[in-house]
Amino acid sequence: MHHGIIPSVREDLKQHVDEKNLKNYHRFFKEDVLCYGVKTRDVRSISRRSFTRLKGMGKQEIFSLCENLFASDYCEEAFIASDWTYRLREEYEPGDFALFESWIGKYINNWAKCDTFCNHALGAFVERFPGFIRNLKIWTGSENQWFRRASAVTLILPARKGMFLPEILEISDLLLGDKEDLVQKGCGWLLKEAGKAHTKEIFEYVMARRDTMPRTELRYAIEKMPEDWKKRAMER
Repeated sequence: MHHGIIPSVREDLKQHVDEKNLKNYHRFFKEDVLCYGVKTRDVRSISRRSFTRLKGMGKQEIFSLCENLFASDYCEEAFIASDWTYRLREEYEPGDFALFESWIGKYINNWAKCDTFCNHALGAFVERFPGFIRNLKIWTGSENQWFRRASAVTLILPARKGMFLPEILEISDLLLGDKEDLVQKGCGWLLKEAGKAHTKEIFEYVMARRDTMPRTELRYAIEKMPEDWKKRAMER
């Protein structure tokens, strides 16, 4: 039976603690974060190894293991939960959205957890069921800054493929003027990724809003654009 899986994942993580990594970890967050201090590369391989032990288990059963990992509050365990969830993407059904949304509300409490879960697991879900982008639009009005950041960063990978431009611009408009710097950065990142396939449209979007767009977001959005366009966008 699988009951030993979570304890053995935790044991594995403890075996890979890197003291220097642990010291550095806290520099990246404004919030207090709970972490073992395991290098990302090691967390990835622990995740991959342990996932092979879940063979023959149903999706709901694996999701409940993921919930167990998220609930510990450790960053590395949230990474593994997000990775396992993404590995089940071929089995996603519309009904899974409510569970994913509840995880963001309960367990996502820093930008790394938000991005790790939303970029891959949730991004793949929305590619499969685009109707749920309307739920992302609702998140832009949430009091919880992680839902607001999630509304943008969930679309990062689809944006890179040139997908969902009208929806991306609509979500960016809904988030425009957000007071939280991590939401501004998430939105700027989304615009930057969308700009790879739609450079002209994103440039025009930024130019039309550069007087109201926070500077942080604007700098992120134009980071990959031609130098002369960047100069034009940054002119006051």
